[in-house]
Amino acid sequence: MTPYRLLATSPQLTAALTLMRESFAFMDGRIDPPSSIHHLTLHKLQQQALEGEIWALGTPLSACLVLTPRGESLYLGKLAVDQRLRGTGCARQLVDHAATRAAALQCSCLELEVRVELVENQAAFARMGFVEITRTSHPGFTDPTSVTMRRPV
Repeated sequence: MTPYRLLATSPQLTAALTLMRESFAFMDGRIDPPSSIHHLTLHKLQQQALEGEIWALGTPLSACLVLTPRGESLYLGKLAVDQRLRGTGCARQLVDHAATRAAALQCSCLELEVRVELVENQAAFARMGFVEITRTSHPGFTDPTSVTMRRPV
């Protein structure tokens, strides 16, 4: 499958939002505070498409992620893969595409955040070349709630 970009006017944004919500549902009751996915709306996703980039795979849409330039880094957010396609390389394909986009945008690295409770996600990103660089806490929390990981481009 070839990655394709979703624009703010793309009708597939609704499918991307649905896929993200379905993909993040397993975190409910497992992470604290709850995922920001609960606050993501179609309008906010359209804004993200204008301020950054949203890339997808498949027709119908089977995987997607949001890319946002942040200084020297290209931030990966809301990586989602249809449950039936997990383990088939879709996530790796989108992450590798993100590295290509980072180079084109003259960013030196990819960066993402993973919740501390999701050790299996941390391990998956480590297998894709990401390393932990710091741990941070959400407002109101004293213990770390997120792990920031980075991969050079």
